[in-house]
Order: sequence, then structure tokens, then C-alpha cells
Amino acid sequence: MRKHYSEMTKTGYQLIVVAPASGDFLKQFDQAFGPFPYPIYGDPTKYLYRKMGHQSMPKWKLLMQAGIGFIKNGKKAFMPDNTRQRELVKTAMKSQDIYIQGGTWIFNENGKVVWSHIDTEPENHASIHDLLTIIKK
Repeated sequence: MRKHYSEMTKTGYQLIVVAPASGDFLKQFDQAFGPFPYPIYGDPTKYLYRKMGHQSMPKWKLLMQAGIGFIKNGKKAFMPDNTRQRELVKTAMKSQDIYIQGGTWIFNENGKVVWSHIDTEPENHASIHDLLTIIKK
């Protein structure tokens, strides 16, 4: 999203990220992985996530995928090389809901949903190409 931010906002759309985390955790995330050119808001109770139909991935399925990723790619499959980032990921694995899946929503200027994609697993994000195609119409 960072890489394509200016291309996306040239269309007149705004990019806003909502994460299932507290403001304190998001500050740490921004310090470790940022800066981000767009705002990231927290939904620590996951009220918005649930209201919009997002689901938690079964723990066994996520652990199985992590195990397969580890076998194929070692710890780099999910653990950053950067020490600060790695420590934050470890903290998230212990204190955050890493099982709830995200999604992408496009709203018009009246707040009506014009397109949405709900992730079913970590690799199932909407593609940037698809998003750009939709917002450039």
C-alpha cells in the first residue's frame, strides 16, 4: 500500500487502515515498521471487524500454514530480520489477535460500499492491481 499510495490517492480516494489493535500497539508498530503515509486506526475490541463480516482463522489452520512456511523458508517466512520488528512480531503473537483476517473495502463519497474483499487467510489479500482498476473507473 505504501508503494502505491500516491497512485491511489490521485484518483480522489483516501486510504485508511483499521487494525485489530490498541493505539499503544499501533504506535509501536509505526515506530518499528513505519512511517506510513496513511492513518492507521485501532479497533482493539474488533467491533468494526465483526460488524463488517470478518472472521478469525482457525488456530490450527494458521499454525499449520506457519509450519509449512517455516519448512519451506525457515523463520524468514514470518519473522523479520530487523531486531525491533522481530520483537514486535513476537509480542503480537502473544498479545494480539493474530487469527482475525482483514479485508479491503471501497466506499463512495456517500459512505456506500462499492466493492469489498474479505480475506480468508493471510495470503488472500485483494491485489493492488484490482484495487487500482476499481478506483480508476
